Amino acid sequence: MMMKMEYHNPVLLKETVDGLNIKPDGVYVDVTFGGGGHSREIMSRLGPNGRLFGFDQDEDAQANEINDPRFTLIPENFRFIKRYLRFHNVKEVDGILADLGVSSHQFDVAERGFSTRFEAELDMRMSKKNELNAFKVVNDYEEADIKRVLVDYGELKNGGAMASVIVKARAEHPIKNSSELKQVLGRFLPGHKSNKILAQIYQAIRIEVNQEMDVLKEFLEQSLDILKPGGRLSVISYHSLEDRLVKRYMRNGMFDGEPERDFFGNFEVPFKSIEKLIIPTDEEIRINNRARSAKLRVAEKK
Repeated sequence: MMMKMEYHNPVLLKETVDGLNIKPDGVYVDVTFGGGGHSREIMSRLGPNGRLFGFDQDEDAQANEINDPRFTLIPENFRFIKRYLRFHNVKEVDGILADLGVSSHQFDVAERGFSTRFEAELDMRMSKKNELNAFKVVNDYEEADIKRVLVDYGELKNGGAMASVIVKARAEHPIKNSSELKQVLGRFLPGHKSNKILAQIYQAIRIEVNQEMDVLKEFLEQSLDILKPGGRLSVISYHSLEDRLVKRYMRNGMFDGEPERDFFGNFEVPFKSIEKLIIPTDEEIRINNRARSAKLRVAEKK
């Protein structure tokens, strides 16, 4: 029997679920099940004929499964949302919720290697089935690829210099854990800014390990395919890279460029925005530190 894992309060709980405009007999998907907080709120608004599907590739999340015939937990990465819903004979849904990033639980389990607070092996995999981990990124990647990861995903201007230092250090011996990585990059971590820069470095490596940008793009494109007209997409992001993708896709159904205009200068977009950007209150941030960088966007398929 799996032990129930300790998960913290879900971020923007009411606002995110309100954004879905729940119909009692609708079909909904929570693609980041985690501790099940958002899912339980959705379930509380469903009638006897409503359905909810949860996705979570993290084995730890399975301990929180909701014992209710209306609920199905799919232990897979949400980049495969369309495939696995089809497997359950679902082609269209009324709403999809995504709470992106790393869960509080994942940050709090030291050996997962997500948090800068703990001494840990370099791992950072959201699913233990992943072959790529942080150790391989740091020790096996070419210098140019480490630079790309740090600059593109950590938005670190001196990512090139950091990559060079990492490659020189690992030539002596592998960089095995968080304290060795901090030591190697020590010159880039001035006291007053060390936590912020370290968080950017960890974010960059974690995004690469879990292919988070590719996963998000694939998920957003499939969401458009499986939402019914009038269906809602409710997405919480935690850093500018994610939020930029979500905002652009909700605005014009594309990640790059602009939609083609017709003869009259108009263009068709697949979504309409339901809310302006929603951010947590000071009170929520005080209670739940993870909420501090959260941004919620809600859109409706036309």
